[in-house]
Amino acid sequence: MFLESQINHLIQKGSIEVICGSMFSGKTEELLRRLKRVQFAKLTFAVFKPQIDVRYNDTKVVSHDSNTIISTPIHQPSEILELAKNVEIVAIDEAQFFDIDLVTVCNTLANQGKRVIIAGLDMDFLGKPFGVMPQLLAIAEHVTKVHAICVDCGSIANHSYRLTKNQELVQLGEKQEYKPLCRSCFASNME
Repeated sequence: MFLESQINHLIQKGSIEVICGSMFSGKTEELLRRLKRVQFAKLTFAVFKPQIDVRYNDTKVVSHDSNTIISTPIHQPSEILELAKNVEIVAIDEAQFFDIDLVTVCNTLANQGKRVIIAGLDMDFLGKPFGVMPQLLAIAEHVTKVHAICVDCGSIANHSYRLTKNQELVQLGEKQEYKPLCRSCFASNME
């Protein structure tokens, strides 16, 4: 049986990890937890997020529980290749907002021996696969799906229900704009 330190060493180099789930499920919190372990191990890392994500802070990744880490906001995934040349671990938050180039970038980084940790919504507000996330899930060595609690019935929630009438795919928001729902409550609310 492997010790935890041996397992961490196995997934540390040249791999892609995806943390996915609905809004309020703890995706960013899990990303930050993993990065704290990276810091304890004194490994070099860089954190990236889309420039459009300015909900809590322009330059920090911030969880709904207000935990933070400094990040670099980027416009295009290709920017990561230059900015992450001298690090061992690359973390990317809100991956669903990036285009398909993120798949190539993540494969390139992993092929260079870097550990890539990605967090993002796996489904949009309509319950459909969101952006580049299905492709990232397909190429990942490790996938963690986290769940929220359905605010309507208390079951496990895996959907992000939009409370506003806005039909645009991308609408940054918090608890005033979205609520986590289970499959059954989501279907009922969508009728």
